[in-house]
Amino acid sequence: MEYSANDSAISVASASQSRFEPDDKEHTPTAPEAIILQPAPTTIPAAENPPSEGDILHPRDRSLSLSTSFSPSPSISTMSPSPFSDINSASVRESLSPPYLQQVCTPEREVEAEAGIVPDPAPGAEDGDGEDEMRRLEEQAAVEQAEEGSIVVDRDEVGGGGSDAGYESDNNTSASTSMAESMREYVFENGRRYHRFREGRYNFPNDDVEQQREDMKHAMVKMLCNQLLFAPLGVNPQEILDIGTGTGIWAIEMGDIYESANILGVDLSPIQPEWVPPNVRFMVDDIESPWLHPRNFFDYIHARHTVMAIKDWPRLMRRSLEHLRPGGWLEIQEVYHYPISLNGTMAADNPVAKYWALINEGLANLGVNFYGVTGLADMMRDCGYINVTERVLQIPIGTWPKNKVLKTVGLYWRTILLDGIQAIALGPLTRGCGWSREQVELFLIQVRRAYQDNGGLMYMPLHIIYGQKPMNY
Repeated sequence: MEYSANDSAISVASASQSRFEPDDKEHTPTAPEAIILQPAPTTIPAAENPPSEGDILHPRDRSLSLSTSFSPSPSISTMSPSPFSDINSASVRESLSPPYLQQVCTPEREVEAEAGIVPDPAPGAEDGDGEDEMRRLEEQAAVEQAEEGSIVVDRDEVGGGGSDAGYESDNNTSASTSMAESMREYVFENGRRYHRFREGRYNFPNDDVEQQREDMKHAMVKMLCNQLLFAPLGVNPQEILDIGTGTGIWAIEMGDIYESANILGVDLSPIQPEWVPPNVRFMVDDIESPWLHPRNFFDYIHARHTVMAIKDWPRLMRRSLEHLRPGGWLEIQEVYHYPISLNGTMAADNPVAKYWALINEGLANLGVNFYGVTGLADMMRDCGYINVTERVLQIPIGTWPKNKVLKTVGLYWRTILLDGIQAIALGPLTRGCGWSREQVELFLIQVRRAYQDNGGLMYMPLHIIYGQKPMNY
């Protein structure tokens, strides 16, 4: 699929403009209502210096690897060297490139092999068939163990000495997209950058460091689940909505797979890339406001990692039901952010447990039910969805699983949590609990240490819930 550059033709829908099916009982936001990013195809010049074999590209700039017949726009840059000194943390970041970039991202293979994560080639597998079969069996076993709650422990990792060194949080910030200057008017607080549109609606940063962490979360979930979605979508969907699209990486990959569909990603922050498939576009809006689209419009609505932002789940589910076509699907993928110990050794005063309890307390004071994920399936049924299915997979924290896929997933997830330990805590604890930044940073020291303990066999459940709109609705 050819990609095109979005030259940010931004239109503003004001409060005076009519909406499709307005909800008269709900608050009507003031102008600007939504900022729609319309892609404008451009002529791509021939490349003078195409990427070399050793270049490392950011996952969201992956279109540059699809062809060597053009040169990237000056606003599209290759990934800068990792600011983190820890070799395992760096290898995790480098290994996040999608399959079609792996031919130019090779250093992580040697690092992971030395760490015992990548399986050795099977005997007699010169053609790669044996290694592919081994990897397929590992992936199949990983999904089965994660869903059945039967993750096999790697005793070598639990016995001590198997933990990685600590990680440091980074608070560097910079704009990452070429858009109208008015959209760059972000809010800076405690050294981190936050969204300006509907300021305070989302309590977590949107700077470059956080964007890389969000892409790591996408890679981790994709590795664990081995797929982008679970609902039986079919082969020819037409309209797909991604709620809380973030960096847009899920929407872009869906656009590559479902070329027949129009993919719309909605988020409060204009942080999505310019180079996207022609069937993908992004909108800056608050998903909990009345929607711009007519009823019975979408074939599939997707929400992931939004539990820390949504304040009224029943209303969002009802609105999704109204805007789905009969037979369409809503799918929600959310992590229950509280560590659970496989061997029952997690005490309430464990620093990691205390950390997440405080995050929940801060978000509750800000009107967000952080642990509401456990009731989403029942909410979906109460709203009128049918064929509601819930699957729960365990995400290990650390390298304690014996299965090599789950071991890598655990390494990714622990790195994600450690890299985001400050970003996750600052908003809820300073805004919701009244802490100072100095109090937060002091508390995080003991939390970082506790994350390195593989003996607790910690994991977090990933809830995947999907339901269908009745045909006669």
